[in-house]
Formats: sequence, C-alpha cells, structure tokens
Amino acid sequence: MSAKIELEVAGRTVSVSNPDKVYFSKRGDTKLDLVNYYLAVADPIMRTIGDRPVLLERYPDGASGKSWFQKRVPASVPDWLQTTEVITPNGTTSDALVAADMAHIVWAVNLGCLGFHVWATHAGADRDSTAPPVFDAAGAELPPTGVTDELRIDLDPSPGIGFEDLRRAAVQTRALCTELGIDVRVKTSGSRGLHLYAQLEPRWDGYQVRAAAVALARELERRHPEEITAHWWKEERGARVFVDYNQNAPHKTVFGAWCVRPKVGAQVSTPIAWHDLADVVPDELTIATVPARVAQLGDPWADRTPQSLAPLLEMSEKDMAAGLMDAPWPPQYPKMPNEPSRVQPSKARKPSED
Repeated sequence: MSAKIELEVAGRTVSVSNPDKVYFSKRGDTKLDLVNYYLAVADPIMRTIGDRPVLLERYPDGASGKSWFQKRVPASVPDWLQTTEVITPNGTTSDALVAADMAHIVWAVNLGCLGFHVWATHAGADRDSTAPPVFDAAGAELPPTGVTDELRIDLDPSPGIGFEDLRRAAVQTRALCTELGIDVRVKTSGSRGLHLYAQLEPRWDGYQVRAAAVALARELERRHPEEITAHWWKEERGARVFVDYNQNAPHKTVFGAWCVRPKVGAQVSTPIAWHDLADVVPDELTIATVPARVAQLGDPWADRTPQSLAPLLEMSEKDMAAGLMDAPWPPQYPKMPNEPSRVQPSKARKPSED
C-alpha cells in the first residue's frame, strides 16, 4: 500500500491513507481519484448537500468489497469535524456527520465512504422545529422533523421498464409540477432510476412533504395510469414507473446529488439539464467524465430557487376529503393514522363467505 498523503482542503489538513488503493475495479480508479473527483465538483456538491447531515455507506476495500451503513461518526475524529444529532425513523438518535465543507467529504472518503445518503433537513433543523406535534395511530407523539426543504421525487423502474420509460415519466412529472408552479430539476440516480428535486421554501416539516409527495404520485397515476403508478406493493405495480413517495418519509435519507455510487464503474448521481435528458446515458456519467462535463456545461441546478409546496398540499387535502386513505408507510415506521393495512394484498385475509 502507498504511504498516506496530506491535503489542504477548506483550510484543514486532511490525511488520505493508501491513496493508490483501487476502489473501482472497472477502470482501476483509486481512493485518490475519488478524492480528486469530489474536489473537482466542490461548488455544485456543496450547493446541494452542504450543511446537511449525511449517512455514510462505507466500503473500505472498494466497491467490490464488504460494506455497512454508518449512522454515527467514529469515536475518534478530528476536533474540527462537525456533527449533528439526527433521529432515525424508529425514534433513536445518533450523531451524524455534517457535510459542512469539502474537508468533511474528503475525511469520509478516506474512511472508505462510497455513498453519501443525505437528509432533507439542514444541520440542527430537528431541534429548531416549530411544527405542531404529530401522533401515530396509537396516539404516541412522533419525533419532530424540523424544516424540510427538499421534495425528492424518485422514479423507480419496475420489471420490464427501461430508461426510455423513465425519461417519459420524468417529462410527465415535470409537466404536472410546472402546471402547479413548482420548478423541479432532474438527476440520474447513479443506478437505474431518475430523481426529480424541488428546493422548498422553509415552511413545512417532513410529514407535510411526504403528504405532498403522495398527492403528486396519485395525480400522476390518474393522468397516466398505463405508465405510472403510486402503488406501494410491487405485485400491484405491473410494468409501470413507480413514484416512490416514501423517499420523502420523515428522517429518510436519499442518495446525494453529485455523489458516487459503490459500483465498479464509479457512476455518479448526476444533475443534468432538462434538454440533456433525451441523450444522456447514465452509465457514462462517472468520476472520469463528470468533472469535464461540469467544466464545460456548468451546474444545471445552480439557479434553483425555493418553491411553494402549497399546491400539492391542497391536492392532498382534496384526496383526503374524497375519502382516500393515507398511502402505506415503510415497515420501520410506526402505524400511522388513516393508514391502510400493511399486509401484502395477496396475503391479506379474505372476508368470510358466510
């Protein structure tokens, strides 16, 4: 293994051990290559994940090796490292790394972080929440989420769905959002999906943002029932694009923009301009190609402005007034008021014929 090097990043000295260690086997990209990638996209990545808590997906032996999710920072860290207390869906707390500057990113990469999973709140937002309390179906008060300032629309391919189907669903989603006065931007997921993001005015908590996402998914299904679905259970989706509204569930993290996936090809979850969506090939957006793309085209999300969630919340209220129940929550969340059964439909007990 090569000797460690020290880099000056954001006014800090950050050590990188074994810089020549191969992290991505397809082209032989190393730990130092990954560090240099992040430094090359420092401005756009800080605009999107800066000052947010992040969950680390660690692969100390590279993308082909063993991995784990690290919710808490290690016990021994530099005295400058910034952390913040976050709450997990089951109510436990932990000290998470804050993406405060690029020194924090490089420090995490040195630990073998090949995936930054990002909260939709900024550091300290949970403690500053002024939203009214929310209760589960049993009447227990749920942990506050603080101000949630991103709507994250995850277009998830079901079996039989290709990237062209995702492109079409993304355009349809944008059309609806534009009709509602909401500016959404698109990025590749770094894997098989597409993500649409809207930066939000700091007015709503995570429960409200999820309700808005449910309303959006249902309206998309109503308008495009053969192509798009809001159904949580896989057996009900068919060959349609699933709008995964639960990526907006409170305290949920999502793979970050400009972040590198733990794949042997070092694919990047890359923000792109809408006019580039028709031609983009996600697997070609890697740490070897994205820096040059940014240098040539700039950051397509640089001019984002905070949007109002009010139109989607009004749509949610109309759905509830029409008798719709809440959509199913993920299994790690407590049972919520007005939530339907979490039993897979094919396994649900059938009513007696007597």
